[in-house]
Amino acid sequence: QVQLVESGGGSVQSGGSLRLSCAASGYIYSSNCMGWFRQAPGKEREGVATIGTDSGSTFYADSVKGRFTISQDKNTVYLQMSSLKPEDTAMYYCAAASRSPWSTVACTRRDPQKFGYWGQGTQVTVSS
Repeated sequence: QVQLVESGGGSVQSGGSLRLSCAASGYIYSSNCMGWFRQAPGKEREGVATIGTDSGSTFYADSVKGRFTISQDKNTVYLQMSSLKPEDTAMYYCAAASRSPWSTVACTRRDPQKFGYWGQGTQVTVSS
């Protein structure tokens, strides 16, 4: 079992920056892929960025490439967000995929259905 706690959300102006943190605890070795997802009201949850905790490989949604950076330091996963846009406004969730022979697919596709552990979410609001 893995417990995830997000922090760092808030309100920023368009073009601003924000860094989200996800603290992982529990049996962290049960997962080898962690990621950030977001969901805006009335929209489907989408994968923003993922990172293979063993390989260090990262994968991003096209909409955030060049603006967001996912990284890991010990048991904490970060999402550095820069050049924020109003369309980035959403509830952001940290998630971890269970370790399996197919876990690389979860990271590559950033598929929410492949992630079994979720944090409570942290709100990010970007104003014009």
